[in-house]
Amino acid sequence: MPVHKYRPFQAVELRERAWPGRRITAPPRWLSTDLRDGNQALIDPMSPARKRKMFDLLVAMGYKEIEVGFPASGQTDFDFVRSIIEEEAIPEDVTISVLTQAREELIARTVESLAGARNATVHLYNATAPVFRRVVFGDASREDVKQIAVDGTRLVMEYAEKLLDDRTVFGYQYSPEIFTDTELDFALEVCEGVMDVWQPEEGREIILNLPATVERSTPSTYADRFEWMSRNLSRRAYVCLSAHPHNDRGTAVAAAELAVMAGADRVEGCLFGQGERTGNVDLVTLGMNLFSQGVDPRIDFSRIDEIRRTWEYCNQMEVHPRHPYVGDLVYTSFSGSHQDAIKKAFEARQAEAAAAGVSADDLVWEMPYLPIDPKDVGRSYEAVIRVNSQSGKGGVAYVLKNDYKLDLPRRMQIEFSRIIQERTDADGGEITPGQIWDIFCHEYLPTPHAPWGRVALRGAQTSTSTDGHDALTVDAVVDGADTVLTGAGNGPIAAFFDALARAGVIDQAEGDVRLLDYVEHTMSEGAGSQAAAYIEIAVGDKVRWGVGIDANIVRASLKAVVSAVNRAAGR
Repeated sequence: MPVHKYRPFQAVELRERAWPGRRITAPPRWLSTDLRDGNQALIDPMSPARKRKMFDLLVAMGYKEIEVGFPASGQTDFDFVRSIIEEEAIPEDVTISVLTQAREELIARTVESLAGARNATVHLYNATAPVFRRVVFGDASREDVKQIAVDGTRLVMEYAEKLLDDRTVFGYQYSPEIFTDTELDFALEVCEGVMDVWQPEEGREIILNLPATVERSTPSTYADRFEWMSRNLSRRAYVCLSAHPHNDRGTAVAAAELAVMAGADRVEGCLFGQGERTGNVDLVTLGMNLFSQGVDPRIDFSRIDEIRRTWEYCNQMEVHPRHPYVGDLVYTSFSGSHQDAIKKAFEARQAEAAAAGVSADDLVWEMPYLPIDPKDVGRSYEAVIRVNSQSGKGGVAYVLKNDYKLDLPRRMQIEFSRIIQERTDADGGEITPGQIWDIFCHEYLPTPHAPWGRVALRGAQTSTSTDGHDALTVDAVVDGADTVLTGAGNGPIAAFFDALARAGVIDQAEGDVRLLDYVEHTMSEGAGSQAAAYIEIAVGDKVRWGVGIDANIVRASLKAVVSAVNRAAGR
């Protein structure tokens, strides 16, 4: 590859940089540019109806600063800005922003679009980087480029005075476009020239936006440039320093976070990182990153799937299934070790909450492989664990417990996971909870509608003798023939083994059958609850588990014996 064509980015000489030691303890101001920077990057830009739906979504989520278009670029954007003003769609606490280049006719048209707005900002930009001065502007001098910004600012103020009235609280934003490729001293000089015209003071803020129009350096370099500008700007108290990272190197989120640590007061971006080329910084990821650290982003992401559906409709694009916090697979584990850790952590969390007498939602979130509680963004736990050929016992056990209320004993988890593994290895791909349940029923739960094995249980009666032993009478089908089995023993299970031995189904006299383990639990609370019983037996050198489910725990245990015996006999 022709690596000689490229050169490293220029480092910033910044002594005693402070940003590495800072923490983000409060959210920055947010500006959504979905309707401008995001929309202009679409193959098919949004229709007016889709733009309105996106605007309403942003307002509902809580964004207070929204860039709504480039009204001088065409009638469509101009009409949209007019529509949301005239239809009073803009809440009193929301400021709209519109973009313009530094040409008089464009500035006039842009300001005209804002007539009647309560809170509005004009955002003016011009490119300041050396390659633009040399190539695009025909060897323009630094002074020429600075004058474009200064004259543009003056024109914005003049047209605002002419075209807007006292109904509008008017603000101003300036961007030295291609800031990250511009010499720092020149970027500062241009911004100071703009401020000399605008005259920021108490109650008269100026927004200076420092965009990584094309991301060419590490996030740390972007932070260094921000801190340098923040240190050297005059009238800093009256400046809102805004970050606008793009994602060309894939690190826009990190760049924005470090910029905030370095002094950025506001971050501009798009939902899900929409934008030119590889996109703008993702406002959803930024906000949820803060949320996951206990910092309220002041944006409502609690219905993340609804947000995604609206965004996909408006943009006619799909969110990637691995997209942080929102993708279909981001709260899902396929790996066996991951699934086992999640299963154990959920169980420990419930136990801790019960011991403390509080809801699990009141505990600090500490969960392997899940940075946030999926419920906090409107997701359920149903898809947290999904099973494929890489999954282990933990994932299968979690599905059965979470979806079907069956808490399998550990050794049975191992046995059943092997059965599932054989299926996934043979078929490939993912296996759904419904398929897991079908396999489980086929393997362990004979029914009158789907009988299998030597023995089928029809009914049973127990009685206790004076010596404390149980007598058991069972209506059963053995090898296809209806029969009545009788037995006695220390408890119903022992009595049933005795009955099966008397019928010749098992050979207890030779020690052929041994009971290794027995576990039972209720599957729900209330009068209509059912019980599950699990029995592990050894028949010769075969060790098999059986399962029984019934409203009566004794019948459930007898069904578990039938399940285990039939499985040991190979059905």
